[in-house]
Amino acid sequence: MAYEWKVVDRPYTDDEAKTILSPVMSPETSDWHYNKHHKGYVAALNAIEKELQTADRSKANGNYSQIGELKRRLTWNHSGALLHDIYWDVLGGDGDPSKGPDIKKAIEKEYGSFAAWLEDFKATAFAAKLSGWGLLVYDSLYSRRLLNVLVDEHQYGAIWGGIPLIACDVFEHAYYHKDGPGRANYIDNFIAHLHWQRINDRYKSAVK
Repeated sequence: MAYEWKVVDRPYTDDEAKTILSPVMSPETSDWHYNKHHKGYVAALNAIEKELQTADRSKANGNYSQIGELKRRLTWNHSGALLHDIYWDVLGGDGDPSKGPDIKKAIEKEYGSFAAWLEDFKATAFAAKLSGWGLLVYDSLYSRRLLNVLVDEHQYGAIWGGIPLIACDVFEHAYYHKDGPGRANYIDNFIAHLHWQRINDRYKSAVK
């Protein structure tokens, strides 16, 4: 039986999101982004899982095969769904990092100051391709450090064992309806409305 992926609910309703997220994105974008893009990745995962049940593995090769394409698209859609789960979870706050004391202390230890981390995070997100992400991750398998990581599309540049704590979607569909080409303004608004309590909980869970 094929595995069934489930859409993770946002920590606010669709109606609440239109108000809570309005400084970051337009109400239409909040709706389209979650109900079309995000849920689309989950729907694609389920379609891939069903096709994998009958895919002919004997025809696998390094150029083109059904199994190869299904495996490639599974990881792409998996990363897209997971990063969006985190994206919505960390939004909806007042941007006050003091409400996440553990993660704030860890950031200051790694980067020297919160301001230095913030400068690096903004630059990381801004430097991603037109379809990409700026991430704060906990490197759980290698250095045990906090790292700002640039990911193009959903997974190119991701690191093994990197647990995402903050995920800033910089695909153009995330901000064009409100800010047009103003990615920097969108990133500033994203940071100003982070929910540091939930980020703190995510960090404490990761370091366990």
